Amino acid sequence: MKVMTIIGTRPEFIQIAPLTKILNKHHTEVLVNTGQHYDDNMTRIFIDDLGLPTPSINLGVGSCSQVQQVCRIMTKLEPIMLQEKPDWVIVFGDTNTTVSSAIVAAKLQFPIAHIEAGLRSFDRRMPEEINRVLTDHMSHLLFAPTQQAVDNLLKEGMIRGVHKVGDVRVDLCHDISELSKRRVPKLIKKIGLSTEQPFALTTIHRPINTDNPDRLSNIIKVLNSLDLVVVLPVHPRLRKMMSAFSFQFGNNVKVIDPVGILDMFALIHACEIVITDSGGLQKEAYMLHRPAVTVRDSTEWIETIEAGWNRLCEANKESFIAAITEARLSPPDEHPDFYGEVNVCGRIVQILENNLERLPENDSETISQLIT
Repeated sequence: MKVMTIIGTRPEFIQIAPLTKILNKHHTEVLVNTGQHYDDNMTRIFIDDLGLPTPSINLGVGSCSQVQQVCRIMTKLEPIMLQEKPDWVIVFGDTNTTVSSAIVAAKLQFPIAHIEAGLRSFDRRMPEEINRVLTDHMSHLLFAPTQQAVDNLLKEGMIRGVHKVGDVRVDLCHDISELSKRRVPKLIKKIGLSTEQPFALTTIHRPINTDNPDRLSNIIKVLNSLDLVVVLPVHPRLRKMMSAFSFQFGNNVKVIDPVGILDMFALIHACEIVITDSGGLQKEAYMLHRPAVTVRDSTEWIETIEAGWNRLCEANKESFIAAITEARLSPPDEHPDFYGEVNVCGRIVQILENNLERLPENDSETISQLIT
């Protein structure tokens, strides 16, 4: 079986880690990096931390508008896909890399497997929501991480090819959780904290927060006002917009360079709460039993909200501070197992092996209608 796996962002590098090890035992994998995360600290560090193979193909799309990025990926990917002729094209999540790769595969009639299918925030203002909806409707196999994701797909008429396999991060947590814990003392000392000092692990990177000066100003004012140390691995977009708006963090905010997944897991283990607008970090916080505050109007991980481990909040002072205050109280007694058991990637590979076929003709026609 020949698989083309296409990645380009932090979440995708994380998701591929446990899967590529299984794929490469018995199959051929062509690993493509689109370069959507163009900062080397956002890519190389994950390859090194997770022991990933260096991508055999790098598209180097770099920084540009979302439309330009999608177009560049599609244009560069088409000849490569035609040359490689994969049995499966694997895409992840909801990024520009995801949707552009799926469109190319659909147009060229290569079967698509979408890992992390079926998630919905029901907020079409978010480009990620558009990406995931389109990708789901173009895919032949839909690997859903949760029952909620399966239900979302069924409501949209997607019945064939839907598999509830669990979340690939379950395998990752199993592989690296203990290793990351051992990094905590050295990492905390490097940041300049004492071992027992409570802190909030914070990431802010989504354009809805960083590119809006009012929202970003409110977020920074709240973080600066906390009687709690804030450890903030700074995303290139946040750094750029902080400079553009002449905003500054307070003394309680410790800004550090982007970290790899081992150090990120170590920080989650060590922190009191997580404050973020990241989709992946919300879930990683839940898996490692840390309460989270999500600075967004909606989330695709609705089950974490319903379980009381995650709180959505607006970027205004009142709701933001209230959410943080609540999150710092004792966590809920129950921690439901939403994301499945270990060996998620093994189940995915088995299903891929059992479905080695091109898209049926009627499916191809339907997909062409969707994207023509």
